[in-house]
Amino acid sequence: MVTPEEKNPNRKFVDNAVLQLLEESNSLSIALEKRKINNWSLDDTYILILLNEIKQSALYQKYMQNKKSSFEEDKEFVVEMFTELIAPNEKLYEYLEDNKLTWVDDIPVVNTQILKQLKQISEKDEFRVTKLYKDQEDQEFVSLLFKKTVLNEVDLAKEYIDKTPNWDAERIAELDTIILKMAICEFLKFPSIPVKVTINEYLEIAKEYSTPKSSIFINGILDNLIKEFQNEDKIKKTGRGLIQN
Repeated sequence: MVTPEEKNPNRKFVDNAVLQLLEESNSLSIALEKRKINNWSLDDTYILILLNEIKQSALYQKYMQNKKSSFEEDKEFVVEMFTELIAPNEKLYEYLEDNKLTWVDDIPVVNTQILKQLKQISEKDEFRVTKLYKDQEDQEFVSLLFKKTVLNEVDLAKEYIDKTPNWDAERIAELDTIILKMAICEFLKFPSIPVKVTINEYLEIAKEYSTPKSSIFINGILDNLIKEFQNEDKIKKTGRGLIQN
């Protein structure tokens, strides 16, 4: 015997306007294909785990009880679903960690960006995937910084290696050595980047990704190097509005 509910199932979740926008987004489809992201089809077990947890949640039950729909209500539900159920899901976290270890660091940044985009979704505009780089110039800078740091790695290391008398070179965190080399590379080989900007950027990176004492260690080394470079006239900065001190 077919029940009335089975004859006329509640399609509110399936017809959610925001989920439909994501499904129909050309930008998202192109990004998935271009980056060869097929996890949903290869590992659909995890999708079913997430879906089951969503359906069992109080958030879902409350959403489905209201028969009427509006775009704002649909968006609020999707935002809360991602924030409360998807982003903190341990199974999803374990899956991402197993497939790519660096996701341990990337997940908070990615989740924050996804949440920001979900909140900005508009009924009138197509959903578009955020670009990895701000523009072509930004992408070229990252590539150039990487190449110059790698190609000059030995010489860059020589600049700071004897400035750490109280630190055994083998005990310095590997990430700290990378940060130092990149910062020194910007000092010496990128004349348009102010010294203060370089120092501030790399101290933030050290605080986020390295050891608790790394930012203090790196700041001390860079401060000493700046004085030395300026005394030896090694730093040649150009451009408007550059303040070195």
